Amino acid sequence: MSVTWSAVVLSQGDRPTELNAAVDSLLAQQDVSLEVIVVGNGWDPIGLPDAVRTVYLKKNVGIPKGRNKGVNKANGKYFYFLDDDAMLPETDTVARIEQMFDENPQLGVIQTRIASPQGVSAKRWVPRMRDKDPMHSSEVFSVLEGSVAVRKKALKNARGWASRFFYAHEGIELAWRVWDANYTVEYRADLVAHHPLIDPARHDDQLRLNARNRVWLAKRNLPCPVAIVYIFNWSAVSVARNARHPSSAWAWVRGAWEGVTTDGGRRRPISWSTVGRMTKRGRPPII
Repeated sequence: MSVTWSAVVLSQGDRPTELNAAVDSLLAQQDVSLEVIVVGNGWDPIGLPDAVRTVYLKKNVGIPKGRNKGVNKANGKYFYFLDDDAMLPETDTVARIEQMFDENPQLGVIQTRIASPQGVSAKRWVPRMRDKDPMHSSEVFSVLEGSVAVRKKALKNARGWASRFFYAHEGIELAWRVWDANYTVEYRADLVAHHPLIDPARHDDQLRLNARNRVWLAKRNLPCPVAIVYIFNWSAVSVARNARHPSSAWAWVRGAWEGVTTDGGRRRPISWSTVGRMTKRGRPPII
């Protein structure tokens, strides 16, 4: 039987119990032809079930590039990306997503609802700016990358994950580029992945990468006038948020300056028609 799905799990090998649960939940998916690929990001994946394919990366190349390495070894026409500390509690999740893709050829990406094993869905896990109701499904313009299904053709048109980002905001770029390729992106509340609740606090290096990647995101993907507004708005909001913590505010400033002065990769701005589609749906790419 040919493979329809390639599930890619990225791991540094530091969460073996959680990784095993993630892998087992993928192998348990019913009524689909699915391969599981574990990418060892600076770790040689060992001790996994025989059915699992592995990719060994000698050093940590970052999250998006690590996912791309898994895609390079994949055979499916659909991809499922699952964090190594997440798992699918239901065995028909992938089959239901496949049916959604089959019924709607323009559907490019689905993010599932993410909830703790106790059923709590944090607002930060809902990829919308205003409506943070986790039980509301909708079209979205970013995705939380920990539980995402992607059509192969959509991923190809988006040119994969943003390898240079290393960490943060690759889910925004993926969504924008998928929309620009005339596919849609959806958040589905009726599909769920479990993920433990974690402290959302960010240290200064993470804030720096967030800021750098915000600037790279705009430079790579937005028409120039929109990119300028986007960078200005996010810088103002982020510095204001961190005003009471000078080291954090300074980390953002340093990261933003790094984004301005360094090469974030090839510029391929989305079309003005895509900007219009996003704006019509209430999500202009200016913040």
